[in-house]
Amino acid sequence: MGERVNSKADQVYDELKEAILAGRVEPGELIDKSALCERLGVSRFPVSAAVSRLAFENLVVIEPQHGSFVARISAADVRERMFIRRALESEIAAEAARRMPREGLEALADNLARERKAVEAGDRVSFYGHDVGFHQALTTHLGLRRSAEILDGVRAHLERVRRMLMLPPGRIRQTLAEHSAIFAAIEAGDVESARVTMDRHLMETTGQFESFARERPELISA
Repeated sequence: MGERVNSKADQVYDELKEAILAGRVEPGELIDKSALCERLGVSRFPVSAAVSRLAFENLVVIEPQHGSFVARISAADVRERMFIRRALESEIAAEAARRMPREGLEALADNLARERKAVEAGDRVSFYGHDVGFHQALTTHLGLRRSAEILDGVRAHLERVRRMLMLPPGRIRQTLAEHSAIFAAIEAGDVESARVTMDRHLMETTGQFESFARERPELISA
């Protein structure tokens, strides 16, 4: 019985988390527990358990006597995490230009080919996965396990924002161009160019977030 309850709570958690990360449920929006129960055919307990789990992950805010709401995006948190990404990934790109092995270059080239197909198909969901894979390939093939752990944690907290920033027309094509420039610098062994192109790529993401925050202030908290 306990396993079935856990399974249902996991199902609700997975579905609601994906809806939040994909922007189908916007920051500040009330989570309708009754509607979730009816749509997923579950009792109130698995829904409450899933909501509590998401609150622990700072994706949901529970306000007693008022309800549960999708957490607004903390601008300060996003800026600091993006700062960490820039500082670390720019140096990782430089290190890749110094010593990326052949299999690493091949993995990056294969990733870019997959990104290109996703762009041509207008498939943002697949492109997002390849985008993450591009950055992960750098640490994987350089053997930077500790750096990978730090960056995976940072990316997990930025996922909602990063997926939202993929939505504007032309953004995934622009990201592909930026990744291609980073790869070209790494492949050429140009350390400074690799560092600069990665920094520019991540600065572009930061700039897009600032524009998004100005356009949709109701979704953002300080």
